[in-house]
Formats: sequence, structure tokens, C-alpha cells
Amino acid sequence: MRGLSDRVAAISPSATIEVAEKARLMQQQGLDIISLSIGEPDFDTPEHIKEACINALRRGETHYAPSNGIPELLSAIADKTRKENDFSCTPGQVMVTCGAKDAIYDAVGAVINQGDEVIILDPSWVSYEPCVLLSGGRAAHHQLNSRTFQIDDTLLERVSQKTKMIIVNSPSNPSGAVLDHASLSLVADMCRDFDLIALSDEIYEKLTYGKKHESLATIGDMEQRTITVNGFSKAYAMTGWRLGWAVAPPEIIRQMSKIQQHSISHPTTFAMYGGLAALTGDQGSVEVMRKEFQRRRDYLVQELLLMGLEVAPADGAFYAFVKTGGDDIGTARRWLEKAHVAVTPGSAFNTPGWQRLSYATSMDRLREAVLRIRNNR
Repeated sequence: MRGLSDRVAAISPSATIEVAEKARLMQQQGLDIISLSIGEPDFDTPEHIKEACINALRRGETHYAPSNGIPELLSAIADKTRKENDFSCTPGQVMVTCGAKDAIYDAVGAVINQGDEVIILDPSWVSYEPCVLLSGGRAAHHQLNSRTFQIDDTLLERVSQKTKMIIVNSPSNPSGAVLDHASLSLVADMCRDFDLIALSDEIYEKLTYGKKHESLATIGDMEQRTITVNGFSKAYAMTGWRLGWAVAPPEIIRQMSKIQQHSISHPTTFAMYGGLAALTGDQGSVEVMRKEFQRRRDYLVQELLLMGLEVAPADGAFYAFVKTGGDDIGTARRWLEKAHVAVTPGSAFNTPGWQRLSYATSMDRLREAVLRIRNNR
């Protein structure tokens, strides 16, 4: 048999999924594993969203749909973007995707040519670089300030003649940092000065604690240069629904749509009616989840600080990014094998010496996890 794809062979498996799978295997062996490794809300999808999907199934919404998404959902996303994110948007600037990850993959594929460079801000989510590599591009990593996790002028040093895109993630996975206006303005100035496209991953926008989320597209003329990615997984506890979206200038959406047409065709038809209910229905469940996440965050961060550990600004998402120093992979392995607590090492996010702890689990399990980590440091 002839050799397989070199491009795919150069990509590592998802570290977050790999850790979660190892934890599951240990659980199957009868061990009590507390998983703080996966980015998934532990809440159920709200009932009115599930009912909308069930009703869509019952009335026969089980056939092909328009590739970019059902018209009602495109309109709802455009309306949400104008009202909540405060920049102009029409249904023709929207594409519904099979999760936010799919939107990122399509966006990078639509923009990047062979050899183009994409600036990635570290610590960075594990799938950004693979999306770039699969599109034939090169990742140019830039480490953020390890105390503030904001952007400063050193970012300009990463720009080269081959730079075409920068990926921004706020609130951040894994750090939980929310980029401030000064950081976003610097990105906007850089994109304008060097004619770059920005991909702004805003999947955690509704999960902030004392900080206000700001969309990159609202700054200056950035709505003409920004692909804004969002989705239903985090805010509405809909991870398994695989439903996200992208908002971008029409010419970019047209290119992204080609990739979708020749890959997944479109997201699951009846799932899109659940997404419609999520955006247009009662938002009370979102605030209930956000408040509970904040309660857990406050507890976990305080306990980690009492252990003498340095914690990144956990102002959003549902992660505590903790500096343990040394061999972070070895530390994560020890916590899993000795303490039976699964976390994701910072090396997976291009930031060695740190650990990502997800607090998307109950307070009782968090308290037990803290006790186990404290006893196995």
C-alpha cells in the first residue's frame, strides 16, 4: 500500500480528547476518576430546545436543507449578531456549521493558500494549528503575557510577508482570559496596516465573570476583515448537537460554503430547529448556568491560590489555567494515575508548565478533586 497523507501524519491527535479517553478507560476499570479535562458543560440541554428538535422530527424535518442553513436560523443569527454583538449582519453573511470547530476549519480553508502564515496566540486551543496545517498553511505562534494574557506590541514581530490571518479567541480556551479593548484594538490596527484577515472565536462569549465580552468586528472597519465564529455548545449545553455558525463578509461565506457543500453538505436538519429555539426562546437557562459556573470558578481559583499556585485571569469560559512549572505532562500523568484527577497539560496548548482544569463538573466533585490534588502535589 502506498504511503498515506504526509499532511495528516504531521498532526497530533487532539490532546483534550486523548486525555478524556484515557480517563474513561480507567473508569471502565472501576477507578473513581474525576475528569477536569474536557470542555463540556455538565448541564442538560434546556427542555424547550429539545422539544423544538423533537417537534421538527415529528413534522418530517428529516431531509436535505440549504447548505448554509435553514433560512429561519440564518435570520435569527443575523438578528442576534446585530443586537448582542453590535455589528451589522445580514442572513447572507451567515453560515450554519457542524459545530464551531467546523466553522473554523471551513474559514481557514477558505482563506489560506499553500505557505500562508496564520498567527496563533498562545496559550491556544488545540485545534487551531491542525486546521491551518490541513489547509497547507504555517502556524506562527505568539506567546501572550503570562500574567495578564493580553496582547501587546510584541505581536507585531510575528508579522511577515507571508502572514495572511490572525486567530483571536476571547474568552480564551484554555486561559479563561477576556481580551480587553486595547488588545482588540491592537489586532484591528495590525489587520488594517498589514491587510490581514482575523478569525475571532467567540464560542464562550456568554460565559464571563465581571468582564464584558467585546466582538472584534465592532472595532473600526473590522467587520469587513473578521470571520466571527460562534455556536450553541457552551452557552446552551448543546455539545453533542454539533451546531455552530460563522459570520463573515459575503465573499468569504461563499468560499466557506463551497467547502461545506463538498464535505458535510449541511448540519443536521432537525438539529437546526433546536438551534433556532435556543436563540429565539427564553434565555434564563443561560444565566443559570453562567452563575453556577461563576460559583465553581470562585471556589476553584481560591483553592488553587491557597496552594500557592499561579492562576491565569479566569474571567470567562469554564477553565482555570494553572502554572505548575516543570514537566506539565508528567504532572498531569501523576495527577491522573495517583490522584485519579484528569486535567489537560499546558503543552497541548503550546504553553508548557501549565495545566488546564475544567470546572464544568459539580461542586462536590470539584471539592474532592481539590483535596486529591492537594495530597498529590
